[in-house]
Amino acid sequence: MSIRTTHKTVKFSHPASIEGVGRVLPAGSYEIVTDEELIEGLSFPVYRRVATMILAPSHSSLPSIEMLTVDPHDLAEAMKRDTLAVEGVSVPAKLK
Repeated sequence: MSIRTTHKTVKFSHPASIEGVGRVLPAGSYEIVTDEELIEGLSFPVYRRVATMILAPSHSSLPSIEMLTVDPHDLAEAMKRDTLAVEGVSVPAKLK
């Protein structure tokens, strides 16, 4: 089975709350790591996402980074809330 990993950086201008993380993340840039596996047996390459993680500062007393698994939809919602807040648009209750 073939796995590919992609990396991207997202920036939150305000503290971010992502479902499943368990705490509010401070404003800043975060690396997002996505693992995808190749679905074999097809005539063209197709990948299925198997994990999405965010690298976030640990909330321990030592400066460290932890990798937290997040749902991509929850991450997208948090990014949308941050964008709306930057634009000064009131955030609909569904996105809070």
